Amino acid sequence: MERQNVSSSNLASIGYDVRNELLEVEFNHGGIYQYFNVPNDVYEELMNASSHGVYFSANIRNDFEFEKL
Repeated sequence: MERQNVSSSNLASIGYDVRNELLEVEFNHGGIYQYFNVPNDVYEELMNASSHGVYFSANIRNDFEFEKL
């Protein structure tokens, strides 16, 4: 999956597969995680948030199943 670099103290890049509702997040510490069944509107809000890290922590981190790649 192709990810887009973001300006964040915690997140390095974010990718999204709209067909499979799959969000992929690369952290600055080097870990890459995939989050499952993430609706497109949540991805759009994440990308448009004034702070990607704050939005991610509040709305995604503990709300969706994930796996580390």
